[in-house]
Amino acid sequence: MKGLWGNKVFLTVFITDTLENIGIWIRNMALLYYVMETSGNNPTAVSLLTAIELAPILVFSIIGGALADRWNPKRTMIAGNLLSALSVLVIVYLLWQGMWIAVFFATFISAVVSQFSQPSSAKMLKRHIPDEQMAAAVSISQSTGSIFLLVGPIVGTFFFEHWGIYPSLLTMAGLFLVAALILLTLPTSSATATEEDGTLLSEIKAGFAYVKKRPALLGIAITFSCLGLSSGFINSLEVFVVTDRLLLSKEAIQWFTALDGLGMLLGGILASVYLERMNSRWVITSGLIFFALSVAVEVLSVWVYVTAAMRFFTGIGMAFLQIAISMFMIKLVDEAYIGRVSGTISPLMVGLMMVGSFVAGPLMQMTSLITVFLIASVILLIAAWGCTRIKWDSAEVTPDGANQPFEQKQAQTLS
Repeated sequence: MKGLWGNKVFLTVFITDTLENIGIWIRNMALLYYVMETSGNNPTAVSLLTAIELAPILVFSIIGGALADRWNPKRTMIAGNLLSALSVLVIVYLLWQGMWIAVFFATFISAVVSQFSQPSSAKMLKRHIPDEQMAAAVSISQSTGSIFLLVGPIVGTFFFEHWGIYPSLLTMAGLFLVAALILLTLPTSSATATEEDGTLLSEIKAGFAYVKKRPALLGIAITFSCLGLSSGFINSLEVFVVTDRLLLSKEAIQWFTALDGLGMLLGGILASVYLERMNSRWVITSGLIFFALSVAVEVLSVWVYVTAAMRFFTGIGMAFLQIAISMFMIKLVDEAYIGRVSGTISPLMVGLMMVGSFVAGPLMQMTSLITVFLIASVILLIAAWGCTRIKWDSAEVTPDGANQPFEQKQAQTLS
């Protein structure tokens, strides 16, 4: 662990991720409250905000992943931060002109940019962090995200309640600009993938083939798809669990989100200690089952303490689930295919998450909040059942039945 903190690349990425997380949470909470106030707490408008954020991920993920495998990762990360900051400044101007619908455009632009910068960040870590330190790096990254689930909503709510939408968005832009400056200290490394004669389309096809020939990656794709659909139902309507079931103000959601983050923080710490000793298949399957049950209990509860407890324990379970999947993919995927594999699997999850977000609001209006959450719970149970059918320990099934690396020669182009 000490050696990891002495790694300049990891430390730089960690610092910039921290700044970006602060900015993102300020933006997320500001836009959520702004949309709810402007639309009169309309559930369709709230779910649309989530769907608009997910739509470009579906469209640009595979392209962004393939390009990330070709481009210089350092320059891509810097450009992503600069474009995010610039887009927010444009949105501030549009809001000042009275175009409140521009908040949806803001989330759209940020989501597009992230499809190019996120795979590049993963590539930098894969390239500069030794394999024996990768588990610690994943756990620290997960724990950092959990900390911001804990404090992010509080910070975001504080900014919005005290200064409003404009200072909140300007603060986010400033943080992303600072992050871009810090990224300049990363070591310069060229993307040698361009030495290949293949076109962008052929590389995208190679990414699909890479996933198709690995049953474990297919299992992850199925798991992500079910998680995406259920999360689309849940995430866009969680604020109504607070307002309709618990009869609290919408601002109270920050404390439940904070409990979720605290649980994920604890789960990340526990995972870093015990995950290597546990069976990944068991962790993923049991995590999905626990998540399904907790979703049902959360929406059926009308007691604050019960709902709060479920959010906390859900955070612990989700931390184990996410870290197990992340470590599994890092070990399985070659560096040359990180962007394309991410771009192949992510659209499956995000596409169904987008569908769930679009449908969640109208479905709640036609039925009830409880019905929507119970549907999400059933979907998660189906995902858990599917996990039991996957050969998680098989890296690649070749025609002769043996396991072997996929296109080792191509994988060396980025080494």
